[in-house]
Amino acid sequence: MKRFAALVLALSLSSISQAADSFKVCWSIYVGWMPWAYGAEQGIVQKWGEKYGIDIEVVQINDYIESINQYSAGEFDACTMTNMDALTIPAAGGVDSTALVVGDFSNGNDGVVLKGKKTLADIKGQNVNLVELSVSHYLLARGLETVGLSEKDLTVVNTSDADMVAVYGTDDVTAVSTWNPLLSEIVSMPDSHKVFDSSQIPGEIIDLLVINTDTLKANPKLGKALVGAWYEIMGNMSGADKVATDAKSYMANASGTDLAGYEAQLASTEMFYTPKAALDLTNSKKLVTTMENVAKFSFKHGLLGDGAPDAGFIGIEMPAGVFGDKANVKFRFDPTYMDMAEKGQL
Repeated sequence: MKRFAALVLALSLSSISQAADSFKVCWSIYVGWMPWAYGAEQGIVQKWGEKYGIDIEVVQINDYIESINQYSAGEFDACTMTNMDALTIPAAGGVDSTALVVGDFSNGNDGVVLKGKKTLADIKGQNVNLVELSVSHYLLARGLETVGLSEKDLTVVNTSDADMVAVYGTDDVTAVSTWNPLLSEIVSMPDSHKVFDSSQIPGEIIDLLVINTDTLKANPKLGKALVGAWYEIMGNMSGADKVATDAKSYMANASGTDLAGYEAQLASTEMFYTPKAALDLTNSKKLVTTMENVAKFSFKHGLLGDGAPDAGFIGIEMPAGVFGDKANVKFRFDPTYMDMAEKGQL
């Protein structure tokens, strides 16, 4: 049975690496990924697909982790996810994946909140509610390092993001680590203090469009179409005219908020509206350090797989270098297509 299953998997993976003319991309609701909803609704993605003779279907998945699982299973060719989740889900599962679009990084959208206390050091000895093994968990761990604490100094309580606001409203819960728009709701509650946020670790929680590496190699036209569409969308939403207002209003409505609410989320997001801005991060040596930190956290929490002997088990390839095993590279930051956009070659 195991050999049969392996054969089926191998055939499945090989099928998605062949040249094709129809592709599927999935996304989930988050400030930095709403542009894909707008791009699909406005026909921008379709237009760029037609330019390269391909069809691109853009699909919303309500459950973020489920969207990554479906991508990892080969049901989608590309998917929106963070740098940490790209490493710990598809890459750790053996699916060679490439960050095609480096869209933004969280610059305050993720934070740690204490009830009745005003400094992060006060978290010692408390229960902390968060989505375990998520970027909120990573953020907490990085924050603790800044005040000489570690996870052994507190107790993590795994809590669904759907329950976070309600749980924080109870007397028993005094500390949470979460993301927007939940973070904004919680901070607005009485005697609540944001004591650490992602603006203090800039460039570490990165939002990406990740694509199957073999699919990209076999279908460079898909990479060109997706990146071309993305930067047209960025051009539309980054201005100060009616086009930008209409674009952001659509994204706000599609994410369940209003324009003011969406712009507040954008304010704590470092959006890369131009290819150059994305390339500056992608090509930097800092990215290598960031991914080393992410890999170490992931290994410590068993997210690189049962057989991983160390944090470098999975190779992560970046323009400035490779972290981890060069013979087992499963996650790549490839600036090729963003560079083409920067040079006007799409």
